[in-house]
Amino acid sequence: MTTDLRTQPAADLHAAPAPRPTTTARSRLGSAFAMFRNRKSITGLVILGFFVLVALLADVIAPFSPTQVDSTARLQPPSGAHWLGTTHLGEDVLSQVIYGTRGVIVVGFLAAIMATVIAVVVGVIAGYLRGWRSESLSALTNVFLVIPGLPLIIIVASMFNNPPLVVIAAVLGLTGWAWGARVLRAQTMSLRNRDFVQAARANGEPLHRIIGNEMLPNLMALIAASFVGTVTAAILGLTTLSYIGVIPVNTYNWGTILNWAGAQGAFRQNQWWWFLPPGLCIAAIGVALSLINFGIDEYVNPRLRSAGERARAMRKRGLDVNDPVTAVRPTAVRPVTTDRESITTTSPAASTTEGPR
Repeated sequence: MTTDLRTQPAADLHAAPAPRPTTTARSRLGSAFAMFRNRKSITGLVILGFFVLVALLADVIAPFSPTQVDSTARLQPPSGAHWLGTTHLGEDVLSQVIYGTRGVIVVGFLAAIMATVIAVVVGVIAGYLRGWRSESLSALTNVFLVIPGLPLIIIVASMFNNPPLVVIAAVLGLTGWAWGARVLRAQTMSLRNRDFVQAARANGEPLHRIIGNEMLPNLMALIAASFVGTVTAAILGLTTLSYIGVIPVNTYNWGTILNWAGAQGAFRQNQWWWFLPPGLCIAAIGVALSLINFGIDEYVNPRLRSAGERARAMRKRGLDVNDPVTAVRPTAVRPVTTDRESITTTSPAASTTEGPR
């Protein structure tokens, strides 16, 4: 049966186009947090959240003031009265570690927020625009890439008798955004020529809507990874400067506790309760941030993500992931057809016969 195309109604050329699918704020938020739904990210977030709670509730959960001196309990090992022992002055080590968490978290997050905002603004604009504006922002990024952050903090600290944590975080943030901006610029240049960006530009969308609605959702994983990396670098920078004595010792953080312990010979005299707790805290928060970064990498890289999902599925079925036999992905087996099936099963084109002339 044939259909006469001339009898079909003509398409309405003046009909309104189909509405463009819009994404709600809830869906965008869900897609943004999808990178934190694997086990590595969840474990890292739990550890990091614990330290954040300790920093927020330091005044409530600390058993003593960090400067409270007990002359009758100097250099005491852990006991019921002092869970992590005391210093050479009789100060409670646990209280100092708890109050030192606040300085570490404040500097780490303030520096990361500042560096991430600058990296997003400079990197995305430099990647989207062309010409001298893009080249100027790229040159600015290259200049900040070679500016050393730690010597600059030493110079700034020498200008203050007691530099506040905000100043230290500002210096770390201003010297730590360039690498993230360079990565975001390269990814933005790749997204600039995609079809959905070209369609938004053809529809007359303004620049802020193209960047906010089309590009930033696709850059969220890189932005999160840059933020986590900057937090790690800022925390390590703060504790390093505090340990070598650049930052005054009356600023409580884990690095200053290690500085006091080293100055009083705690390492030589094996007073482990003084230097081991802050060292373990630095290692724990570093592991937490690394797990979050690994989880983001697994979300971005489909190969790593499929490997993780396949490993979890094999564990649920009771298979050994490290077994080379069971770890191989099964391949589809092509069904074998008999001679009768191969003869009778023909394609429509082959079964069509010519009519008589």
